[in-house]
Amino acid sequence: MTRHTTRAVFGTGAVLLTSALVLTGCGSGFAGDDQKADDEGLTSSDDALTVLIGSSGDAETAAVQSAVDAWSAESGIKAKVQTATNLDQELSQGFAAGDPADLFYLSADQASGYAANGSLKAYGDELANKDDFYPSLVENFTVDGTFYCAPKDFSTLSLIINTQMWTDAGLTDADLPKTWDDLSAVAQKLTTADHVGLAFGAEYQRVGVFMAQAGGGLVDDGTVIADDAANVEALDYVKSHLVDGTFAYAKDVGAGWGGEALGKQSAAMVIEGNWITGALSNDYSSLQYTVAELPEGAAGKGTLQFTNCWGMAADSPNQQAALDLVEYLTSADSQLAFSKAFGPMPSIKSAAADWTSANPELEPFLAGAEYAQFPPNQAGTADVIADFNSQLESLKTSDPKTILDSVQSNLEAVVK
Repeated sequence: MTRHTTRAVFGTGAVLLTSALVLTGCGSGFAGDDQKADDEGLTSSDDALTVLIGSSGDAETAAVQSAVDAWSAESGIKAKVQTATNLDQELSQGFAAGDPADLFYLSADQASGYAANGSLKAYGDELANKDDFYPSLVENFTVDGTFYCAPKDFSTLSLIINTQMWTDAGLTDADLPKTWDDLSAVAQKLTTADHVGLAFGAEYQRVGVFMAQAGGGLVDDGTVIADDAANVEALDYVKSHLVDGTFAYAKDVGAGWGGEALGKQSAAMVIEGNWITGALSNDYSSLQYTVAELPEGAAGKGTLQFTNCWGMAADSPNQQAALDLVEYLTSADSQLAFSKAFGPMPSIKSAAADWTSANPELEPFLAGAEYAQFPPNQAGTADVIADFNSQLESLKTSDPKTILDSVQSNLEAVVK
């Protein structure tokens, strides 16, 4: 096991599914008389750009501002970064008023909704670097066969282990869990009166890794599969260990999330994303830990990935400049700088080697990109997942199949 002390200065901005957005109509247009469209159908004007972000903290805000300023100095086009207090609300208000930001952070489930009502410009196929993005990330932002927007970065989930607790339990590198049986065994050895073996959030965005490893998921190629037998097997497995006390939800060990459970040493292992590194560095700097890929289930390896894209407004009067800025922000140099500043992994394959070289101990997160599932991105699924999460909170005393039957029914109502 590679031992290291938290050191990277990363942010804690986990990219999770947001609540359902309020769909508003596309704006009526706000460009001046000098607006024109180029051969690709992108508007062009002398207007400055506005970039709306939802920041995880000062490090992210400063990094994005620095990159936009550098692009502005190079291009000669003015651009202003706005940090939203409530990104969902401010984004929908901008569309409703017919005056949205030119570029903005956009989650996958939001993309489907805003694409459906004409609020977004689909520019994905115009990107010079479109073939460099990981295919699964492109799929996140493809709606009805159209690639809408560039994935700005991404995160996956891995197993994070307290090195000292691992050693104290008599475990070595050879014991790193490769299967569910292995995970059960080490979780049992790591569970003591003072801490649980494995903790994670009481939500699909963590429990869903077991569903993926079992060969299940929620939606597969447009078909709802929530009640699949593989998902029942996964929740049965999780429930059995919640019952025997070797697994626990973070809230049940006095923590708000997995990173806090590991940091407070109320769990020996947690399932979390690469944003955990910044939180541990900032709040629990003496903690030594290692990162490992999640174990295989009946169907092999499985994890979840989370991402946002750079959404572009259909009403933007200067889409050509916005496209140029997106290409700059998603370049290898920019994404590696963002990663160093606040933690996400680059969304382009060409940056993988440099990222791994700079972060060798975090390589399991990037390895997950090869097999990660992403949460459903159809409009309306965020509400269904929120209800699923509420039901998962009582998984320890509930019937997994009953929960999944409910999710199946709810998803079928919104996935057409």
